[in-house]
Formats: sequence, structure tokens, C-alpha cells
Amino acid sequence: MDFKPVKIALIGSGAISYTYINTLTSEFKIVDFVGCSDLIPERSKARAETFGIRQMTNDEILNDPEIEIVLNTTELRNHTKVTKMILEAGKNAYSEKALGDDYAGALANVELAKSKGLRLGSAPDIYFGASYQTARKLIDDGWIGDPVVARAWCIRHYASYESPNAQGSDSPWGAKGSTITYDMAGYYVNALVTLLGPVAKVAGYSRFYDKHTYSNPLHPDYGQPVKQLTGATTMMGCLEFESGVYGDLVLCSEGYGPEIPRVEIIGTKGMLTLSDPNNFGGCWDNFIYLNRVGNEGSYKMPFTHAYADKDPTLPTKSGKPEPCHNGHRGIAVADMAWAIRRNRPHRSSAELALHTVEIVSAIEECLGNGAIYTTLSRPARPAPLKDGLFGAAAESSLDT
Repeated sequence: MDFKPVKIALIGSGAISYTYINTLTSEFKIVDFVGCSDLIPERSKARAETFGIRQMTNDEILNDPEIEIVLNTTELRNHTKVTKMILEAGKNAYSEKALGDDYAGALANVELAKSKGLRLGSAPDIYFGASYQTARKLIDDGWIGDPVVARAWCIRHYASYESPNAQGSDSPWGAKGSTITYDMAGYYVNALVTLLGPVAKVAGYSRFYDKHTYSNPLHPDYGQPVKQLTGATTMMGCLEFESGVYGDLVLCSEGYGPEIPRVEIIGTKGMLTLSDPNNFGGCWDNFIYLNRVGNEGSYKMPFTHAYADKDPTLPTKSGKPEPCHNGHRGIAVADMAWAIRRNRPHRSSAELALHTVEIVSAIEECLGNGAIYTTLSRPARPAPLKDGLFGAAAESSLDT
């Protein structure tokens, strides 16, 4: 049976909007991408011209009765209020990561969506990719036995506090959403929940590294200590999954570089070393390696699923560098569209998005009182995609 495509529009035509619009205008028949808006009209105009869609205002998007999903790709500090605006307009909403920069605001939007009978979801959706869907199949099929321990580390070197533009009074470094915790936790949490299920208990530590000074001469506070607000730049969380697996989550933006992305799942019969959960798999040696009892060495496993990263050297449609242009970011939006037409749950659920925000908030809270925090959000593992479907047939893995 044929389905009417779901009309989608985007608010926030900044850097990350390119990969979303590119994916959703070219890869999925279930999507009819209508247009985009931005507070800076020149940006939405450029995106609209590149992809042959309409340049729109926020009001035009929110008041168009045919648009069913609105994609929020504004800055993270605006996610909560823009998502609320979308939901209040009666539209299904999908937010770039994270769902919000505090638990209370994220929870309020989840409850608002439920009260209105609307769908709400959030990035990251990298776990839809070839690497983590293959890992899910290997674990579910028993290749490493029963999972026992998990490790998820993201070590980076952020120097964004040096930018005179990003660190003005409107977006100071150290505010929630400006540091690594809310920026990167979702990739690792979504990957772990996909593989192991939800987290039941959390404990840990976090801190703001306070030894930086503003080193850019163009910064108005040049030479002064970097101002600390509420965001942590280093975090270590101890996780107890509902399944009984133990894990750690380490996020640090004070590393010397290059980036260290590390995810490992250790089981009773083997171990999986997984690819960077910020990518879909395949490029830059982003593959899965398996060690098993009785087999010497580490083996690179072939992908069983579609949606690996594309060649990063391929030119962009805009003719200039675009972040993450070789991935499939937005695939969860297409999944939401199929879920609307099929009347089934969408995989990147509101509860999954809320889980990330709650875990980060819980680790921050544990620092203050030394408690072990029991999570309130318990999302189901997202349903796996069907394996063995590639090319044009891959979309049918979402149509289930």
C-alpha cells in the first residue's frame, strides 16, 4: 500500500541543518521536505536555494496545516523553548541533540507532547547506522555471550571559549549546553541503550576545569579567567543498567587531542570494540572488532545493515565545507514519518531523549550529595532495523 509522504519543515538553518536537509530530501520517499526558516534570513535563503525548497518564516511553518513534523536545529540553548513552541502549535517535533539543557525543561516538553497526543523525538540517531545496528545483531545473536561490562569514553579538546563570537554574553562558555556533557553524551547513551537497554542507577563526578584564560586577543575578556557558569567540562558516571550490566561514561573536553572515542562491550564469551558513535560507520576505520573465547586475535566484522558513512571527499551541494555531510543524520525523522503512517512507536522516542538529559543531570546531582540516583525515565530499547537490506531497499527497514 502506498502512503502519502509526510510534510516536514526545519527551524534553524545553521551549520548542522545541511546534513539533515540533504538526507531528508534525497534518501526517503516517506518525506516531503517543504521548507526552512532562520532568524537570519540569509541562512534559510541559502539552504532553500541549495535544495530547491521554500524559504519560510517560523510562523509560516507553525501555521501550515499540512506540515506534520517540524525539525528543530537551533542552538542547544534554544532547544527547549523552540520545541515547546512547535508542540504548542500542534506539530510533531524532532530536536537536534540534546532534547534540552536541563531535566525539568526536557521533562516538561515530554509531558506536553503526551498531553497533546503528539510525537517528540531527538537526535542523535547514529545508532540507526550500519555499525551500531550490526553490533546490536551480534549481541542479540549471542556472539559475546551475556554482556557484563560496558565502557563509553569521549575525550576531546575543546577550545571554543577562545572564540569572541561564541563566547559573548549571549552564549558564555561554561553555560549548560556549551560544554561536552550535553553536547556529546547523547551519542554514547543512545548507543548503550540500543545495545543494552535503559540505565537504572547512576552515580559519578563532574567538574568545570577552571584553569583556562581567554587567549584570543579579540575576546572582550582577553587574559582573564574563563567564566564558570553551570556546565561541566569533565564528567565520569558509573551506570547500572536495568539488565544488570555495569558501565562507565566518561566525557572530557580537556584532553590534549586528538579525539578518543571508545565504546566496548565485554561479555561472558567475547568482547566488541565499537566504532565512534558520532559516525554511522565505515569511514576513518570506523568498524566493529570482535574478540571471542577460543579465537586468537581481533576480527573486523562485516556490516549486516545499510546506512554506513559515505565518502567524505565527495563535494557538498552547497560547494563549501559542511559538518557531517557524509552521514545520514535525519534518518530518525524519516522513521518518525513512517511511524506516523504505520501508527507504531517511533524509535528515537521522547523517553529515550529524556533519558540522556536525566543521566547527565543525575551525575551532576550526585556530585553535590554523593547519592546513587535511580532514574525515572526507562525507555525501551529502540526496535532493531531489519538486516540485509541495502541501497534503495534500505528504507523498507524503517517501514516496520
